[in-house]
Amino acid sequence: MDKGRRKFLKVAGAAAILLGSKPAVNAIASGGEEEHSTAKKRDVRYAMVIDTRICLQHEDCHDCENACHFNHNVPKIDGKKEEIKWIWRDKYENVFTDQQHDYTIERLKGKPFVTLCNHCDDPPCVRVCPTQATYQLDNGIVTMDMHRCIGCRFCMAACPYGSRSFNWSDPRPNIEKQNPDYPTRTRGVVEKCNFCVERVTIGKKPHCELACKHGAIVTGDLTKKDSAIRKLLAENQVIRRKPTLGTNPEVYYII
Repeated sequence: MDKGRRKFLKVAGAAAILLGSKPAVNAIASGGEEEHSTAKKRDVRYAMVIDTRICLQHEDCHDCENACHFNHNVPKIDGKKEEIKWIWRDKYENVFTDQQHDYTIERLKGKPFVTLCNHCDDPPCVRVCPTQATYQLDNGIVTMDMHRCIGCRFCMAACPYGSRSFNWSDPRPNIEKQNPDYPTRTRGVVEKCNFCVERVTIGKKPHCELACKHGAIVTGDLTKKDSAIRKLLAENQVIRRKPTLGTNPEVYYII
């Protein structure tokens, strides 16, 4: 690494620490109990609802993961360190670390829950990225320009959800079946779920939603009061991942 690049990363790293600490500082200052209850005002705000009651009835189904990973050329690499994931499943205890107690109902304990990037209203990953490779669209979706990514991994450190993966090696040999309509990545690039922005912005549904034959995933515009997603949120008990951090995640789970 040349001196200029090293100096740039050093300065950017210092800025990342300062900028990325905002949600944590807010949470500490409020005792960790205050939640951002009001989303930023937008003309359009895409979000996702996952009905975990349906998912838990079909634990062997991986249709949403398979569709996402195929259509976005996500490589299949074994091992926690080098694996690349856009959408995956983890135990309830790991996904909802602040939504459990000694008497958490048995149907949730140890069960697999679908998780992905939360496309937060106040995304810390965007604030710490020194090259603006990670950025937020006017519709709230947090996406990436992977050509700008320099592999500093500040976004990974800032994300409290573990929603980003780093390509430690060339991912292309590990793509089982390549989708020619979506670009592949290179070694040294961070990647994550992009809410199928290439589809959503032209009025199509995300691949995960289309692939879910059980109807457990619903996406839509929160600003439309008559939308299906608003109806689900109004009629069901929902939780989000780590809401007290102040990132205002826009993936909701019906429990």
